[in-house]
Amino acid sequence: MRVFKKKPKGPAISRAEALDRIPAKNVQITEDRLETGEVLIGYPVTIRPFFATLVKRFGGPEEQVQTKKLQLDTLGSSVWDLLDGKRSVRQLIQIFAETHQLQPREAEVAVTQFIRELGRRGLIGLG
Repeated sequence: MRVFKKKPKGPAISRAEALDRIPAKNVQITEDRLETGEVLIGYPVTIRPFFATLVKRFGGPEEQVQTKKLQLDTLGSSVWDLLDGKRSVRQLIQIFAETHQLQPREAEVAVTQFIRELGRRGLIGLG
């Protein structure tokens, strides 16, 4: 029986430290603006070796990198447009709250959850 070990997580950072981080867009992504003003992001995803072998065996392309697309809604697009590699998460929250007439806590939850998801997908990094 094989036991899978979880990856060790890095040291936890405080809320204040997390809000002071500066998100930056991944240089490997593409972004297109739709007629609606929303953003369509294309990003590379590496196929796992097992699936790559199956694809190759059944005559699929040998390229092991696929491009996925993610269409952001209006609010997501507005946050995406604010990501310039200079503003901290705290500043993004403040601008987002003012622009959309939200309470600071409401904006913080929305923006941090969105940034967490972008980071999980590898679309941004936090400096």
